[in-house]
Amino acid sequence: MTMRRPIAFLARLCVELVVVVGMALVAIAALATQAWLDRHFLPSFLFPRRWYVLGETACRVALGIAGVVLVVIVSPRLRRLAARAPEGTLYVVLAVVLALGASEVALRHLRLRPTEWLVPDEEPRRQLDPRLGWRLVAGRAGHNTIAGREIEYAIDPEGCRVAHPGDVVDRERPTIVFIGESVMFGEGLTWPESVPAQVSAITGIQSANLAVHGFGNDQAYLRLVEELPRFRQPVAVVSLFMPALFGRNLDRDRPHLGPGLVWLPPEPQSRLASLATMLVPYRSLATIDRGIAVTREVLQATGALARARGAAAVAIVPQFGPEEEPVRILRRRVLDDAGVPYVSVEIDPAWRLPWDRHPDARAAHAIAGAIAAQLRARTQP
Repeated sequence: MTMRRPIAFLARLCVELVVVVGMALVAIAALATQAWLDRHFLPSFLFPRRWYVLGETACRVALGIAGVVLVVIVSPRLRRLAARAPEGTLYVVLAVVLALGASEVALRHLRLRPTEWLVPDEEPRRQLDPRLGWRLVAGRAGHNTIAGREIEYAIDPEGCRVAHPGDVVDRERPTIVFIGESVMFGEGLTWPESVPAQVSAITGIQSANLAVHGFGNDQAYLRLVEELPRFRQPVAVVSLFMPALFGRNLDRDRPHLGPGLVWLPPEPQSRLASLATMLVPYRSLATIDRGIAVTREVLQATGALARARGAAAVAIVPQFGPEEEPVRILRRRVLDDAGVPYVSVEIDPAWRLPWDRHPDARAAHAIAGAIAAQLRARTQP
C-alpha cells in the first residue's frame, strides 16, 4: 500500500503532463501566425514559398488537432487508466522514454553528419575534412544522371572542377577564382554550361571553380583563405550569396566561424535533435541575428582578401522571379545594412533544372553575363 501511493501520484502527474502538452500544442497552433513563422523559419531553397506557407499552415492545423485530441480524448482515458491501474500508466510512459532512447542509439549507428541529406556515393563525392567539414574527393571524375542527361564532374588533383579528366587549373596564369556551393559548382550542368566556364568563355580568362556542394559562406571563405595564396595572378574572386541558402550559415554541427571569424569545431548534438532540426528548422531570433553578423563579416573579409591580392571582388546575388518580402528583409540585413557591395541578378523562375531547384544553363548564362559585365566595368578606365 505504501508503494502504491507514490505510483498513483506519478501516474496522475503523467496524465497532467499530457494535458499540459496538449494545451501547449493548441497554443502554438493559435499563436504561430505567418508573420511569426517568417521571422523564425528562413526562406527555403528546396521549396517555393507558396509550398512552404502551405506546409506551415498544415502543420499548425495538425498541431492544433493533436493538442485537442490529447486534451479531449487521450487524457480522460489515461486518467481512468491511472485510477484503475497506475502501474500501467507508468509502463506506457516508460515505453515512450525507452523508445526515444533506442531511437537515439539507432540514429548514432546511421552516422548522421552535416551532409546527411546527401547519399554517400552521390556525385560529386565528398570526404570529411577537419577544418572545412568536407571537401571534394580530388583527382577523379564522377558521373550523375540528371533530367535524363549524364553529367560528368571532373575534379583536378587540387579539388577544382575542370572541363575534362586529367585537366588541371594552372595557378601561374591570370585566373578568376569562384567560391560557393552547388549553384556555383554547376549541379546538373555540364562544364561548359556552369557559371565559371561561361564567364571564362566570355572574358577569355581562366576560371578556378573552388565551389563545394553544401558549403555555407563561412566554409567557402575558409577554402578561399586556403587556396587564394596559391594563385600567382588572381584577377577576381567571385562569391555567391542567396538568402534561400542562408540557413546553412547557422549550422553548428560542422566546423564553422564565430564572431570575429574565429574558427570553431563542431558542437555536439544528439541525433534526435539533429533530426528534429531537419524536420522543423525553427531558428531563434538570437541565432539568426548572430548568423547575420557572422555572414556580414565573412563577405566583407572575402572582399578584403581579394583586394589584398590586387583582385576584384564580386559578390553575386541570384534572384529567381520577384523578390518576396522575407527574402528582401534577409538580403537587406546581410548586405545593404552592412554596406557589402553586390550584383543582383533577376532570373526567370522557370530557368531551373527539371525536378530540381538548381539553375539551368540559361540561368547560369544570365549569372555569368552579369559577372562578366561587372568585371568589364571595373577594368575600364
